Amino acid sequence: MLVMQVRQCSRLYTAEYNIHKIVTHEDDVRLKGKLLDKEYDIKMPVGQRKVAIPVDARLKAYIDFSQFSEKNIERRGEKVTVILPDPKVALTSTKVDQRHIKAFVPLTRSSFSDAELTNYERQGRQSIINSIPRLGIIETARVNAAAVLIPAFVRMGFKEENITVAFRKQYTNSDLRTILE
Repeated sequence: MLVMQVRQCSRLYTAEYNIHKIVTHEDDVRLKGKLLDKEYDIKMPVGQRKVAIPVDARLKAYIDFSQFSEKNIERRGEKVTVILPDPKVALTSTKVDQRHIKAFVPLTRSSFSDAELTNYERQGRQSIINSIPRLGIIETARVNAAAVLIPAFVRMGFKEENITVAFRKQYTNSDLRTILE
């Protein structure tokens, strides 16, 4: 009965983070080369281009109960321990605020190309993904999963003080790469 009750929600979304990031880039025209076995790198006086690109992203953390089974529940008398599957994090959407992109391009330089802007936007998305371990979304997902499941077990007749919700393991930064979608 416990397993059936938990498996009814195949995915339990427990945390959602909205991230706003401004991706910036600036570049100079540089003349680099080698002359008479001497390397040179000269900043050209044609001006510096700058761009700021606002990116909004939505991250969702969830627990996937599709593989949940009797192995995930340990019952000793009145006490029950539920070992939950690993939380997963999905980057569900990203949006570039096209109206608020700010660029400064001097008259002596060409504007940013679409390919350059797309590359900077991609770098911004990757930066958001790289920041996930520092955001605490996994811990929030765990706490919220317990907050949802404990009342369900109480309704099934267990006392709250006899219910333990646990996870398979503590995560390191290298483990977090495996739970991202």
